[in-house]
Amino acid sequence: MYGDKERVVGYQSVGIYLEGTSTDFTLSETDKEILLAEARKSIVSYLKEGVSYTPNSKLYSNTLQIPCGTFVSLYNNEELRGCIGRMQPKQTPLVNVVAEVARSAAVNDSRFSQVTLPEVDELSIEISVLTPLKRIKSINEIQPGKHGIYIKKGQHSGTFLPQVFNKSNWTIEEYVGHCSRDKAGLGWDGWKNAELFVYEAIIIKEG
Repeated sequence: MYGDKERVVGYQSVGIYLEGTSTDFTLSETDKEILLAEARKSIVSYLKEGVSYTPNSKLYSNTLQIPCGTFVSLYNNEELRGCIGRMQPKQTPLVNVVAEVARSAAVNDSRFSQVTLPEVDELSIEISVLTPLKRIKSINEIQPGKHGIYIKKGQHSGTFLPQVFNKSNWTIEEYVGHCSRDKAGLGWDGWKNAELFVYEAIIIKEG
C-alpha cells in the first residue's frame, strides 16, 4: 500500500565545520608590506580625490588573491581612530578587502568623525587577517588572547578580535557577554542560544 519497497527517496541536511583553525595560511613579509601600503593608498586616494581605490589583485601573489576575513584598525597616538572589517568575503581577494575596509575605517566608522587628509600621516594602521571560523560548543574552548569570537543568531551577529581580550581586564564570560550585548545586540546572555565560533588573526602593524 506504500508503493515499491525496493526503492526509497531520502533527504538529509549536512553542516560542515572546521575541527581546528588553519595552520596552512601564512603571509610573507612582502605580502604584509603590500597590504599595509595598499591600505594607506586606499585611504589617501579617497580623502584626496573622493575615489574608491581598487588594487589589481592579479599583480600580487596567489596568497593575496585568497578571500579572507579582514579587519583594519586605525590609531592616532595609540588611541583607536576607526575600525571596520568583513568576516567572510566570498570572492573578494584579500588585497581588495584590505583596501575596502581601510577606506571604511577612515570614513564610515560611526563611532568617530571622519579622518581628515592632514591627519593621515599621524595614523598607524593595523590589519588583522582572520583564519577560517571554527564552531565551538562551550566558551571553555576559547583561548584568551589567541581566539577572536564570532556570535551569530538569525540576522544578528557580532565579533571581537583576539586583541580585544588582551586590552581589557575581562574574564572569558565578560568577553563573550560584552560581544553578545554590545556587538551582536542579543543581550548579555543571548550567546547561550546562539552559534559560537572562534578564529585566530594574523596581525600586521606599521612600524
